[in-house]
Amino acid sequence: MIVDIYTHIMPPQFLKAMESLGASTGLVKRMAAIRELHDLDARFRAMDEFGDYRQIFSIPNPPLETVTTPAQGRDLARIANDSMADMVRRHPSRFPAFIAALPLHDVDSAMEELNRAIQTLGARGMQIFTHVNGRPLDEPQFQPLFSAMAAYDLPIWLHPARTAAMTDYPSEKQSRFEMWWCYGWPYETSVAMSRLVLSGIFDRHPKLKIITHHLGGMIPYFDKRIEEGMVLLGTRTQTEDYSGILPSLKRPLIDYFHMFYADTALFGESRGLACGLDFFGAGNVVFATDAPFAPVASTRDGVAHLNLEKTQLEAIHHHNAEKLINMRIA
Repeated sequence: MIVDIYTHIMPPQFLKAMESLGASTGLVKRMAAIRELHDLDARFRAMDEFGDYRQIFSIPNPPLETVTTPAQGRDLARIANDSMADMVRRHPSRFPAFIAALPLHDVDSAMEELNRAIQTLGARGMQIFTHVNGRPLDEPQFQPLFSAMAAYDLPIWLHPARTAAMTDYPSEKQSRFEMWWCYGWPYETSVAMSRLVLSGIFDRHPKLKIITHHLGGMIPYFDKRIEEGMVLLGTRTQTEDYSGILPSLKRPLIDYFHMFYADTALFGESRGLACGLDFFGAGNVVFATDAPFAPVASTRDGVAHLNLEKTQLEAIHHHNAEKLINMRIA
């Protein structure tokens, strides 16, 4: 059995609500053109190619707070969560669980919807993006979300968020050639992970479960820059005093990055799979593809070619997912 722990869906009710709001017309048209996002028959046909294969899903980019008013965001989050919960109820052999969507215009609304989604609808975690309308996740106002997930003992799916508006060069008005997506998203993930670690999130919540998309972004490939280079934190900065940060942490900095979980969604049979697996370990890697935006078969084959022991492969394919969401997947 393979459980694809990070896929995306756009329930028809949610897509229709987005269209009625006139939210980002070009984006809505793109999503509507991807049949597997909103047409379950098309999705099932694609899934059937892979035998005993299940999907856990969330809504895709963009973050709700970037395209809606607070009231619209609350309504859309409820529509998304109600629709995803209904799909799980109707098709449990296809979809073991869903990931809650949150309206993060303000934390109070987000907390209300989070509790409803988990307690009433049965969500097995929440999705949060790497920043909230440009605000970093380590700001104190967002800490109730992390505290709640630690208390629920359910995972947070961390998805990158970056647009062409975040330029690569000061001389340009936008990021060109879609660099904001290809390289910007792994960078966003890495920075969000680092900011959370430096804020002491794992000292406050040592059992907090955060699943990082795209196998932890840049972290596995720059482990020595973290381990050896960041011990000099503050020596390169004149405008702020960082001298107390590392001494305030209970463990060596690099240890905290091994506490994250990471998925295999690297757009197929990537050389990065081996590096990410070596960094996080088979116990902290979960199978994911980003379907329907990225290939399932090539990702499956890439994991198969890692020459893992049977117990390691089963852990990645489904046992780790079951432990993360505290649920046996039959």
